[in-house]
Amino acid sequence: MKLKKLSLRTRIFLAMILLVLLASILISAVAIYQYKEERQDYHKERLERKEENIQTHLKRVLNGRQNSWEVKTENIPLIYKEEIYNVADIHKLQINLYDLEGVLLISSKSELQNNSAPECINAEVLNAISNTAVHRFVDKHVENGETFQSSYTYLTDQKSKPIAILNLPYLEKDDFLSRELEEFLKRIGYAYMFILFMAIGIAFLLSKYITKSLKTISDKINTTRLEKSNEKIEVNDTSEEISTLVNSYNSMIDELEESAVQLAKSEREQAWREMAKQVAHEIKNPLTPMRLTVQNFQRKFDSNDENIHSKLDEFSKTLIQQIDTMSSIASAFSNFAKMPAQQSETLNVVEIVKLALDIFNEDYIFFTAESEDIIAKFDRTQLIRVVTNLVKNGIQAMPENQTPKIVINVGTKDNDVVVTVSDNGLGISEENKDRVFEPKFTTKTSGMGLGLAMVKNIVETYNGTITFKSEKDKGTMFNVTFPKE
Repeated sequence: MKLKKLSLRTRIFLAMILLVLLASILISAVAIYQYKEERQDYHKERLERKEENIQTHLKRVLNGRQNSWEVKTENIPLIYKEEIYNVADIHKLQINLYDLEGVLLISSKSELQNNSAPECINAEVLNAISNTAVHRFVDKHVENGETFQSSYTYLTDQKSKPIAILNLPYLEKDDFLSRELEEFLKRIGYAYMFILFMAIGIAFLLSKYITKSLKTISDKINTTRLEKSNEKIEVNDTSEEISTLVNSYNSMIDELEESAVQLAKSEREQAWREMAKQVAHEIKNPLTPMRLTVQNFQRKFDSNDENIHSKLDEFSKTLIQQIDTMSSIASAFSNFAKMPAQQSETLNVVEIVKLALDIFNEDYIFFTAESEDIIAKFDRTQLIRVVTNLVKNGIQAMPENQTPKIVINVGTKDNDVVVTVSDNGLGISEENKDRVFEPKFTTKTSGMGLGLAMVKNIVETYNGTITFKSEKDKGTMFNVTFPKE
């Protein structure tokens, strides 16, 4: 599970290092196995050579003594009484001679060490010698951590008749071979250390080369957005698989651009349709009373009526009032459609909020500030528009049977400016809280529900936020927060 969390580059790097380590371990194991095989062959062949040479030497001694002694088993101790020590010394090997029944006749160590050779040969060994075609048997055993071989073969006369059993105890001395193996493993260790360092460098460069293109593709994919223009990937000297991936990504970008254009076009068309519906609905509202007024005036018009001037006056006021309503509707939609331009200027927020409040004559509007100077970067006109709309919203929320109160406060929090507008009006019901900033939503009998939507649009353009807290029949408090810089 942890391996899956490793990056592709790390896995490639570790795989190459592991491959080199496994190769070194495998070759070392093969070398040790080969050493053991060669050691066994070496001792086997060396014992055979020693046996053959001693056989030849003993036969020469036997031939030289034919004139003095009769060549038979009983005379073996007399024939080799002195020579067996010379032969053993020359060949650096202990020599034991037994009769054909397995009883010890003479040994090259008999005078130097008691019981240096078994007095009798095991019956199994005798059977093995006599029953094999080569009349030879090698007994291998371990004593005190050392490996011994003991060969048994017939010593024959000139007529190839067995006259004795030749036994050669042989100690396998591996000091030289062990040193050779140790030296070999040390050299191969140095070689693999060098190869390991080379593998680390090659693995680092190779993994970096392989993952470089993938990292480029990954970065491009992470920055791919539907709402903006995306760049295609240009990677040279890559493998066929990476080139296929790059081509697939570039094709996707083309399709994404086309989809983004179609989506934007669809969204614009939908927005214009919604706007057209709203404009048509809002304009239609004052047209109906205007039509009824004109028709009523036309039906009752009498030039000889003495009140004709007052009626004409009333008729004109009604038309002007409805025309003003239509004009305000057009202005509201025009203001909402305009995106606030980010004409940031360094200004004193306290002074601008005071300036925005000057147009209100209500004595229940109160202003407080944390300090006289709170400097921030904002557009003067847009800030006035934000404050004005929030205060108007508070005024319109006041019930007739309650003493109104609206409090505007300017303060700071960390590196942000906080403007709060609170009122003690009707508040916002729970079902309407999620729709407060929606365009066209309003709970008032007048207005088009664009004021708060426009405020939210302005504040977010300057990387700010607008939130509110409200309780039904207790009031509402709007919080506008935007950075000082």
